[in-house]
Amino acid sequence: MLTRTTAIILVAALAAALGLWASRHYFGQAGGSAWPATQAVQLFDPPRELPAFSLRQSDGTPLVPGELKGHWTLVFLGFTHCPDVCPTTLAQMAQAQKQWAAIPESTRPRLLFVSVDPERDNPDRIGEYAHAFHRDTLAATADVPALEQFARSLSMVFAKVPAAEGVPADQYTLDHSAGMVLLDPRGRMSGVVQPPFDPKAIGADLISLTKAATP
Repeated sequence: MLTRTTAIILVAALAAALGLWASRHYFGQAGGSAWPATQAVQLFDPPRELPAFSLRQSDGTPLVPGELKGHWTLVFLGFTHCPDVCPTTLAQMAQAQKQWAAIPESTRPRLLFVSVDPERDNPDRIGEYAHAFHRDTLAATADVPALEQFARSLSMVFAKVPAAEGVPADQYTLDHSAGMVLLDPRGRMSGVVQPPFDPKAIGADLISLTKAATP
């Protein structure tokens, strides 16, 4: 039987998925994409501008839209106490990151891990967690209202699931979108990558897109 929280998450996720499908369908009618064909990334044409946001990176510095410009960036929501989806995804993405390691740092694709569990995940913790998978992974978080606004702008969702009866309250978990969103070098929402993930295909796509965006 579905809990009320799980039901809400499923409805929200379905609405987000339908919104993404509709945008891809609509944008696809507007004309051919200027980017090369991709295997794992589903591109939008045209991309979608994001509203202003402010997160805090693992080194304590602000992460604002301008910080993401100049690179293709994959955004993944998660939390460090995640038992399965998060470590699996970050391990898979580490394989993809190794493929584009030779690209100059100034244009190298990036992975941004955003913790949606600020109650337990401080900047130091998310940095240690993300960098254990790959040293180049960006990690950030914020307070819940800012995280909700950021996730909503990417058509992503998350929600806290209280601990079961008899379990310490701080052992709660979170439901969250399992896919990734791709931001283009101008910081716009340009596509999505849905599980199951193929690291080799993701790596190839980001290398191809980076080459196409480099003058």
